[in-house]
Amino acid sequence: MSAEALTSSGYILHHLTNMTYGKLPAGSYCDGEHVMEQAGWTLAHCQEETSAMGFSAIHLDSMGWSIVLGALFCWLFRRVALKAAANKGAPTGLQNAVEMIIDFVDGTVNDIFHHKNRLVAPMALTIFVWIFLMNLMDLLPVDWLPHAAATVSGNPHLFFKVVPTTDPNVTLGMAFTVFFLMVFFSIREKGALGFVKELTLHPFHAPKWYFNVFLIPINLVLESVSLIAKPISLGLRLFGNLYAGEMIFVLIAIMYGAGVLLGALAGVLQWAWAVFHVLIITLQAFVFMVLTIVYMAMAHDVPEEH
Repeated sequence: MSAEALTSSGYILHHLTNMTYGKLPAGSYCDGEHVMEQAGWTLAHCQEETSAMGFSAIHLDSMGWSIVLGALFCWLFRRVALKAAANKGAPTGLQNAVEMIIDFVDGTVNDIFHHKNRLVAPMALTIFVWIFLMNLMDLLPVDWLPHAAATVSGNPHLFFKVVPTTDPNVTLGMAFTVFFLMVFFSIREKGALGFVKELTLHPFHAPKWYFNVFLIPINLVLESVSLIAKPISLGLRLFGNLYAGEMIFVLIAIMYGAGVLLGALAGVLQWAWAVFHVLIITLQAFVFMVLTIVYMAMAHDVPEEH
C-alpha cells in the first residue's frame, strides 16, 4: 500500500478510514463495484458503504487495538507487581519505570483529589497508561501495519487504522464513561436533591425564594450546558490532537513518493515530528487523566465543605 498506488487524496482518505463492520442495506455501492442483493452484515469496501451503515456499525480496528493495548497494560503491570513482590531489592529496568509512573499518578491524585474513594487512583492510572499506549501507536510508520493487514487478508484496499485515539468513538466513549461516573458520585455524595439544587441554584441565587423561581430556568440552562460540555470537550480534545498528528504523518508519507529530494526532506520531517509528537501523546494522556481527577473531585465536593 504505497503512495504511488493511489492519488494523494485517495491515500489520505484510505489511511483515515476505519475498518467498519455493519449492516449494509441492499443496493449498489462503490461506483457499482460492490452490489448487495439483500441487506446484510459485511465489511465496508468504501466510504459510501461506511456512511450507509450508519449507527449500526463497529470500527473493528479501533476496538481491536483498544482491547489489545488494554490487555498489554494489565499484563505488563501485573507481571511487574508479581516480580516486585518476589524481589525485595532495589527496582531496576521496567520495574523502576512502572513504579515511577505509579508514584507520579498517585502524587497527582493526592494533589487534586482530597476525598476518600478507592476507585479514583486506579482509574487515573488506567486512563493515563491506556491512553498513552493508544497514542504511542501514532509513532509507528503509517504504512507498516496497514500494509501487513492488507497482505494477510489478501485485500490490498483493506481499511486499517492503528491509532484508536484518532477515532472519536473511542475518545468520546471514554469521556462519557468518566461523565457518568461523575454524575453517579455527585448523586451519591450530595443526594438526588443536592444534585438538582446544584443544577438549578447556581450560579445565580437570591435570598428570596420567589426571585429564584425566575432564576432557576436560567441556571438550569447554564449548568446543563456546562455539564454536557465536559465529556464532549474531554473526548474531542484528545481526538483532535491525535487526528491532527496522524494527518501530518500521512502528509509526510506522501512526500516519499514525490522524488529523491522531497523523500530525503520527508525523512527529516518525519523524525522531527516524531520527536515533537512524543511530547503531545504524553501530554494528552496526562491532560485526560488530570481532568478526570478534577471532575471526580468536583463530584465529591459538597457545600458544607466550603
